[in-house]
Amino acid sequence: MAIGGIVSIDDIVGLIGGASIHPEDIAGIFPFIDKYIAVDGGADHLLKAKKVPEAVIGDLDSLSDHARATFADRLCHISDQSTTDFEKAIMHLRARAMIALGFTGGRMDHVLSVLNVLTRYPDRRVILTDAHDVSFLGGQGQTMLHMPPGTRLSVMPLDTARVSLRGVVWPFEDMQMHPGGFVSPSNAVADDPVRIDVQGPVLVTLPRAHLAAALKAVVPA
Repeated sequence: MAIGGIVSIDDIVGLIGGASIHPEDIAGIFPFIDKYIAVDGGADHLLKAKKVPEAVIGDLDSLSDHARATFADRLCHISDQSTTDFEKAIMHLRARAMIALGFTGGRMDHVLSVLNVLTRYPDRRVILTDAHDVSFLGGQGQTMLHMPPGTRLSVMPLDTARVSLRGVVWPFEDMQMHPGGFVSPSNAVADDPVRIDVQGPVLVTLPRAHLAAALKAVVPA
C-alpha cells in the first residue's frame, strides 16, 4: 500500500512506535483513542494488544514477519532515509490529536530527534507519553491546565521562547527561556488553573496520570 500526501483522520489517534512498551502502558491509553496508526515496529505492539491499525507507516525494517503478514493490506512503505519513522508519520498524518507512545524510551538520540520533529511541525497536536510522563508542545498564546495542587509540572524550552507561568509554586512573568539559559523543570501546581503564556517552542511535561488534562489543553473545545 503506497502513501502520498496527507492522511486526515478527524479523531484522536494513537500513534504507536516500536520502542519498548509495557502492556499496561498501551492499555492505559485505550480509553482516549479512537483509531490507531502503527509506526514500523509499533505494529507488533498493536498485534499483541489485539488492535488493528488504520495504517502501518515507516520504512518497515523493524516489522516482524507476523505483523507484516497480518497487516499486509495496511502497510505504507516510505523508503526515505533522511527522515525517522516518527517524522514520516507526522509528515503524512493529520488528526484531531495524536497520542504518541513508544517513542521516548531507549536511546537519547532517538528522544532528541522526536523533540526536533515536534519543533518543526508545531501545527500537529502531539502528546508524547510513556510509563512516567506526558509531554506536549505548548500552544502559542495561552494554555490552561486543570490539575490538583502539588502536581509536578515542567516547562522546558526547545529554542528561544518568551514565557509567563502562573498558578505554580514558582511563577514567572515574560521570561526569556532557552535550552542553554533559563528553564523551569520540576515546578508544581499551586492553584487551579495553571496558565502558560507562550511565544516560541516550549515542552510542557506532566505526570502520566494527567493525560486527560494534557489532552484537554491540546485539543480545542
